[in-house]
Amino acid sequence: MKNYSNIAIVASFFGLWMDSFLSTELQILSGFFLIFTFGILHGANDLLLIKNINSVKQSNSGLKILGYYVVVVLTGILLFYTIPQIALLLFIIVSAYHFGEQQWQNLQRDFPKWLIIIFQFIYGLVILLLLFNFHLIEVQNIILNIANIIISDSYFTVILQVSGIIFISLSAYLYWKSEKIRKKLILEFFYLVLFAILFKSSSLIWGFAIYFVLWHSIPSIIDQIKFLNGSFSIKYFFAYCKAAGIYWLLSIVGITLIYYICKEEQLFNALFFSFLAAITFPHAVVITNMFGTKQTKK
Repeated sequence: MKNYSNIAIVASFFGLWMDSFLSTELQILSGFFLIFTFGILHGANDLLLIKNINSVKQSNSGLKILGYYVVVVLTGILLFYTIPQIALLLFIIVSAYHFGEQQWQNLQRDFPKWLIIIFQFIYGLVILLLLFNFHLIEVQNIILNIANIIISDSYFTVILQVSGIIFISLSAYLYWKSEKIRKKLILEFFYLVLFAILFKSSSLIWGFAIYFVLWHSIPSIIDQIKFLNGSFSIKYFFAYCKAAGIYWLLSIVGITLIYYICKEEQLFNALFFSFLAAITFPHAVVITNMFGTKQTKK
C-alpha cells in the first residue's frame, strides 16, 4: 500500500487529538481494542507464513517447524512462570529487534548483516525506552508484578541516553555511507519525535496501542499479504483475515481468560504483556525468516 506512512501520521495525530476527549479509562479500553484487533491479528497467520516460507525454500519440514513454533510458545510461558526476570529481559530484546526490523527491513541489501542487526535493535530499543521513560511508575509496577524486581528511575534514563547516542552515531554513519537512505533517516527521526510526543501525552496502553497498531502491526500485515500474494489488495486482506480467524479467536479467548482470572489492573497488565511476550518470541522468528526469504526471491 503506497504512502501508508502518511496515513499513519494523520492517524497518530488524530490519536493525540483524541487524548483531549478520552478519559484514562477510555484510552485504556480503546487501546486494548486496537491491540486485540489489528495487534493480535498481525501475528495470527504465522503458520501460513511458515508454509509459504517452506515452499519457497523447497522444504518439507512444515510439521517439524510447526512443532518448533508450539515449543517456543510453551517455553516462553514456562520462562515467565519459572524465571520471569530472564523472560522479561528476552521479551524486551526480541521486541526491540522485531520493531526495528519491521521499520528498517530494506537495509538488508546495503550493509553488513551484523551492522543491520545492531541498528535495527537499537532503533526498536529507543522506541521502547521512550515509552518506558514517559510512564515510569506504571512500567515499574508491571515489572514488579511480572519479575518481582524494582527498577530505579535513573536506570531507564541512562539506558535511553546510551541507546540514543548509539543510534545517532550509527545513523550518522549510515547517512554518510548511503545517499539513498538519507531521506528515510530524516523521516525516522521525525517519527521518533512524533512517538515521543504521543507517549508523553497518552496513557501507557493508549500510546503503546497507537504505535503498535499503526506503525508496526498494520505495516506488518501489508508486508505479509504482499509476501503471500505478490501484492496488496482489499480482497487479499479479507482472505488474510479469514485464514487468521481461528488463531486470532484462540488468542482472544486466552486473553479473556486472563482478564477474568486477574481483574486487578496492574496484575492484568503484567499477565497481558507476559502473554504477548510468549507469542512474540516465535512470531519474531517467523517474520525474520519472511524478510530473509523476500531478499532471496529478489
